[in-house]
This record gives sequence, C-alpha cells and structure tokens, in this order.
Amino acid sequence: MAKKKTNLVIVESPAKAKTIGKYLGSDYKVTASMGHLRDLPKNTLGVDIEHGFIPDYRPVKGREATIEELKKESKASSRVFLATDPDREGEAISWHLKELLGLADDEVCRVTFNEITKNVVQDSIKNPRAINQDLVDAQQARRILDRIVGYKLSPLLWRKVRRGLSAGRVQSVATRMVVDRENEIRDFVPEEYWLLDAKLSGREHKGTFTAHYYGKGRSKQELRSKEDVDAVIAAVKDSEFTVTDIKRADRKKSPAPPFITSTLQQEASRHLGMTPRRTMSIAQQLYEGVDIKGQGTIGLITYMRTDSLRISDVALADAKKLITEKYGQQFHPGRARTFRTKSGAQDAHEAIRPSNVFILPEDVQGSVTSDQYKLYRLIWSRFIASQMAAAVYDSVSVDIGCSGYVFRAASSVIKFPGYTAVYEESRDDEKEEKESPLPDLETGEILDLLDIISSQKFTQPPSRYTEATLIREMEETGVGRPSTYAPTISIITDKEYVIKDGKFLKPTPLGEVVTGLMKERFSDIVDLGFTAHMEEELDSVEKGDEGWKEMLEKFYGGFEKSIEEAEKALQGERIRVPDEVSDEVCDLCGRNLVVKSGRFGKFLACPGYPECKFTKPLVIEMPGKCPKCGSRLLKRVSKNGYTYYACEKLNKGCDFMTWDVPVKENCPSCGQTMFKRAGRGYKKPFCINESCPNFLPEDKRGYKKSSASGEQTSAHGKQKASSKKTASVSKAKTAAKTKSAAKKTTSGKASK
Repeated sequence: MAKKKTNLVIVESPAKAKTIGKYLGSDYKVTASMGHLRDLPKNTLGVDIEHGFIPDYRPVKGREATIEELKKESKASSRVFLATDPDREGEAISWHLKELLGLADDEVCRVTFNEITKNVVQDSIKNPRAINQDLVDAQQARRILDRIVGYKLSPLLWRKVRRGLSAGRVQSVATRMVVDRENEIRDFVPEEYWLLDAKLSGREHKGTFTAHYYGKGRSKQELRSKEDVDAVIAAVKDSEFTVTDIKRADRKKSPAPPFITSTLQQEASRHLGMTPRRTMSIAQQLYEGVDIKGQGTIGLITYMRTDSLRISDVALADAKKLITEKYGQQFHPGRARTFRTKSGAQDAHEAIRPSNVFILPEDVQGSVTSDQYKLYRLIWSRFIASQMAAAVYDSVSVDIGCSGYVFRAASSVIKFPGYTAVYEESRDDEKEEKESPLPDLETGEILDLLDIISSQKFTQPPSRYTEATLIREMEETGVGRPSTYAPTISIITDKEYVIKDGKFLKPTPLGEVVTGLMKERFSDIVDLGFTAHMEEELDSVEKGDEGWKEMLEKFYGGFEKSIEEAEKALQGERIRVPDEVSDEVCDLCGRNLVVKSGRFGKFLACPGYPECKFTKPLVIEMPGKCPKCGSRLLKRVSKNGYTYYACEKLNKGCDFMTWDVPVKENCPSCGQTMFKRAGRGYKKPFCINESCPNFLPEDKRGYKKSSASGEQTSAHGKQKASSKKTASVSKAKTAAKTKSAAKKTTSGKASK
C-alpha cells in the first residue's frame, strides 16, 4: 500500500515551526527555511539597470543543503503551504520559495498568521490564498532601490573618504538627523530667564506651600533679568498676599493606545533599557512561540511589525472580561476604546497585543527568560491599560495676588487610579517636579510671606537624540517603516557614524564628514521629505497603483546624474576626517593623543607620526579613585571581550582590578569609591573597604554560587582566573611572534 502523502508547511524559523506543528495534525509536516534562501549576489550590483532593473537572484551561499531538502520534501508532499511572516518581506520570501521549488501559481498555498494560536493557524490553513504580487513587487522595489543607492554611493565614499564606508537611502538620512541635532546644539545661544517663588503660609488654614510667579494682572510675564526680579520683589515683600481665585476640577487622563512597532521600541528603550534590535529579537521569539510549563509551545503576542492601532473584536471582548473580573466593573469605560491609525500607515495587521489576555505575565515568568518576561509584561500591561477607564485627578489651581502681580500654585491628587493601576507611560525627558499639597484655602484669604526665592536660569539647547526619540522622529517624518527602524540604528552605530554617549546618540567626526558630503552632492538622498516621499511611492506599488519598474526609473534618472556630477567635482580630491583629540598625553613628546581606528578597533596614537610612533590602548576613565593607590580607574576590555575595571597603574606598581563597576558616590563613612555589581538592574552601591563599618562582604553581594563546589564566585576569584588567563595569553602571543619571525626568516632564505 502506497504511503499517504502529507502536507508541507514552510515557515522561517524552527521556533515558529514547533509552535505551528503543535496545532496541526499528523497530516502536516512543518519545516523552517531559516530565513532567505534567494537574494541578490553579495559582491556585485546584481541588477541589470539598462534592461529594466532586472534582478539577478541567486541561492544564498551556504544554504544549498536546505534548498535541496525543501525541494525533496515538496515533491513528496500533496500540498505546499508557504507560511512566512505576514509582511512585505515575508511575502517576498514565499515568492522566492515558490520560484526555487518550481511551484506553479495554482499550486501555491500562501497562509499568514497575525498571531500564532490554534484557531488562527487552523483557520488560515483552511483558507489559503495566492501570493500577493503587489507586496512582492514593493519589496523588490525597496531591495533594488537600496542596492542601487548602496552600491553606487559606497564606492564613491571609499575613494573620497575612507574604505569600508557605506551609504544608504534610510541610514544616511538617520545619520543626518543626528548630525543636524548636534549642529543645533552647537549653534544654540542660551537666553537668560529667572524664576521667582514665594513660600507662603495660610493664616486661617495652617500649612505652608510654594507659589510660582505667573505675571502681572491677567497676562503671563517672563522675568528676563535680575532687574525684573528685583522690581517684583520690591513691590511684594512688604505687601499682603491674597487668594484671588481657586479652581477645582476633576481632571481625566486617558490611557495610551496599544503598541505599534515604533512605540514598542521607544518604550522598551525608556522603560527596560533595551536597544531596538534587542527589542525586536525578543518580540520575534514571543510571536513565534515559547515553551510554557503545562501548556507547551505558545505564541504569546501578535505580529510585531505593524503601524496599525486596530484591535480585533474578539480581543476587545476578552480585555473587557479580564478587566471587569480582575479589577472591577468601574475600571472598564463601558465600551471598547478604539484608536485612530495615523494617515499613511499600512494598516495590514493589528496593533501589538497579547495573543491571549488571560495568560498573565506572572503565569509565564518561570518559563521564559528575564527579557522575554519583561517585554511580555510591558506589551500585556499596555494593551490592558489601553482598554481601561481614565484616571481621575482632583486638581486645584490657586491664584494669589500681591501689588498687581500674580503668583500661582497647583496641586493634583489621584482620585481614581483607572488604567494607572496597570500601566503608566514613561517619558523621554526628566520627570516633572512633584507638586506639593495645598492647604484648604478660601478666596479672599490673607497669606503670610515666609520667604521669596529667586533663581537665575538659562534656556537649554535641544537634547541629543536617544534611540527612542530618534525612532519617534523617523516615524513622525515618514523616514523608514516599522521593519527598518531597528536595523537602521544598528547600521549607523556599527559603521561608527554615530556613537552612544550614555543613552544619547552623538555623531562622530566621520559621520559629520560623510553627512556633509551627502548634503552637498546628494541632497535629495538625505532630504527627509524626499525619503518620506519614496516610502509613499513604495506604498503605492504595494497597493497596485504604480509599477515597481516605473518607480525605479523615475528615481534613477536624477540619481545617476548626481553620481556623475559628484565624480567630476571631486576628481583628484580626498576628504580628510578630523582626528578625535583625547585628553591623554603622549608619553614621549607630550602632544595630546588622537583616536585612530585599526584592524582590532580603536586605539590612541600620537599625531606626530611618523616622527613619533607612540600608541596606547583606548581606555575610558571611570568615576572614583583606585582604593589601593588613589590613581584613576579605567574601563578595560579583556582579549575575550569581557569588561573589567582596573587602576591606571595596573602592572606598573598597582594590582587593583575588579569586575564590579565604580560609581560616583563615595562611602559616607570612609570616603572611598563605592562599587556596584555589573549588569542591568544592579544599582545599589556598596563599599569594598574591609576596614570600613559599611564594608559589604562578597558573600552578600549576590554573586552566583558555583554548582561544582557550592562556594561563591567572587570578584577576587575572577580576578585570579583572569590574571592566569592573561599570563597564558601573553605566553601564547610571545610564542606566536617567535614562530612568525622564524617563518619569515626561512621564507627569506628560500627566496634568495
């Protein structure tokens, strides 16, 4: 009897295959393509521009075995379901699979899952569709457009600036945004202003509070100089302060909408300290499925690349049920909240939400990693909060008059928590100063002036972008799409056009030089409006309103002309990137060392080369002083990539090093530098001075115990291990150098 043929379901990742396989019976075999199997060649343009932008797609190198296995399995199957991700790229991957496997159009069964749950998977398998060629063409257009820009511009940068550089349609604009912000900061001229606060006390209703200067009469007035302040103080210091107006109101604050890709990346950056790349990687894992104790493999969230705020009716009903049962009827607004998706959004998928709201974050905590738990809790909390009642605050605003001037005090107390019982959105800027409570004042009440305090201030320049605020700006200006935000930031930091200074993004001299060249010679490529327009063009291709080749033709004419003009204008010219000058001084000639890049990363070198060839490793100075000799503490990286902290005189008279991070605070008892455990989440500093009453022993610092011996792995233990490793590495290096020298000598003799 012939063996019954099964149905083949091809997805992109093994985790996704495992989750989907659980929901389909024995008639289905689910396998993973492991991403792209066909693409443009790596080392050539791969696009025949002259004959209509024909792409030269080839099997991805190293994936031959996977392709052959899929071909074999597809031939042995009765039907092949292409179940890649539900977006442009996923549609293109399915199309490439169809071409590689030789499937006819009428044989293709394309299925997508907005969420990987049993009902959705089974319903999708029952209702396959054809491949959406418009989606494929939009992805082809994006891929070819980016390939043309990258492969035509990058060689120009290599010849005129430095080898290894790259330019891109979105990355160059993102770099420009960071550079432009830096120029705004440099050009900013601070303006003086003054704050004036009156500390007051009620006569009838006891209690002190602070009122801020508002203006004169009914008009708001800024205090621009000390003379302005002195005039107000002279007028009010001997006069009565009287309550002239009291406004009481219930202020409602509505919840934020559920996450889309950009807001998830922003909030994960602010709230969890995750990079956009890390956020999307973990979200992909939650979407594809994780093993939950007692439940098996489950997809916990809906698809995470979306710009839509739409929510399914089923999810809204489930949210209402959970809110009323868990928090109470009063925490639901009565009817489901809906949010308007911004104009220009693709609206292909729902907003990011839990696949099943009844799977609480605490239900999965013991089954997932720490980062998976934190991100799932963030997504779950944001979605549930978005369907809850508004928070209600009891707000009081008091106007106080004196000699024609007005001072104002305000207070707000939460009356009903509403959605804040579950979630409250974090902010990019620093937290507002908390309002002090006000006594129960009455209109006409006379107040006593206890003190009047003035302070000089200056306006501040705009803040540098963080990863979160740069993504927000890219979204608002239409630069890129949900799938491109995280890769773009990774590229501009990996290429060292931009570096992270704490949490802020700062352009490097290289980034500024490249951006200057792009603005001068390729102004349309780095123009925000032009880049946003290109995204709209790609959306038109996706909708079937424009042909992808026609769209590329319109772009390429002007781009080719710009390339030719730039080549002529820069003929024989090479643009120098200014050296980044450090505070370190050359040990031989006393010049300030500059930062250079080499095969093994950045290092410090003397600018007097070749007369002076002094170099030294690039290190970062940390707060505090060495507890042994009082010298500076430096951040260093071992040969294996591990970060440690050591005295600047390490191996030169002092042997102090530690894996713990020095902090700004000094111990209040002994005055020595304090340290904290390395790693995200560890913030509490401790004293390592054994003679200090505040000394915290290593066994109380939370180090993990060794499973072999049960003893604690201490920083000093790690230090000894590191020292041995360093010694062995040094011996190995010496041996390697000797061997290399011997080889050169032998080679030289042989050639003679």
